[in-house]
Amino acid sequence: MPNNSVISEGSTTNEAIENGLKILKVSKDMVNVKVLETEKKSFFSILAPRVVKVELTLKDEKELAQISKNDKSKEAYVKKEIKDITPEKLEQAENNVKTFFEAIINKLGNNINYSLEKKPNGLEINLSGDDAGFLIGYRGETMYAFQAIISTIANKGIDEKIRVWLDIEGYKEKREKTLQNLANRIARTVEKTRKSVTLEPMQAYERKIIHSVLQDSKTVKTESIGEEPRRRVVISLK
Repeated sequence: MPNNSVISEGSTTNEAIENGLKILKVSKDMVNVKVLETEKKSFFSILAPRVVKVELTLKDEKELAQISKNDKSKEAYVKKEIKDITPEKLEQAENNVKTFFEAIINKLGNNINYSLEKKPNGLEINLSGDDAGFLIGYRGETMYAFQAIISTIANKGIDEKIRVWLDIEGYKEKREKTLQNLANRIARTVEKTRKSVTLEPMQAYERKIIHSVLQDSKTVKTESIGEEPRRRVVISLK
């Protein structure tokens, strides 16, 4: 069997695909999937575990180039949206957020405080206090979900996109240092093994850190693959 394909099994089609992706160390959008074998329905099927067999084949360069082109188009669209907001709109967004926090801050915990700072194109919010940590969640998942909620509230009744940045107890700075160390460590691994490494799914903010750390590397390169919320960074040799 060629190195660019693998046959894997699982109790469901999705599980079989995930098992194959782990072997190839790529995301689903980088492969073509062919179901080879599924459970045959019969009376005796209840006596044996269900088995699904699939073949995953890496897409060719033309297909991958199209995926990369689509990703760049999306990123360009997002960059186009980022622009300075009028003071009136920014003030309206600030009032929306303040009203929200005044209504819920006491319900979040006994000792949680918030600060809000206006930026040229959005609002920067910081939460602190002994009870604030639970709002971070596993690798910031709860924090980013809360940030999305605040963003929706901030933009209520506003026809311009107001960006919202939320940080809790300095988590982002700590996470940034962790990711910087991770990027450098994986880069050394790639240089040593001469094999690409696909990182776990990350938020856009975190992927940007990985790209930034290695952008001037003479030996490795980075690219983002996949779709949100499972978009991830691949580090490979130049």
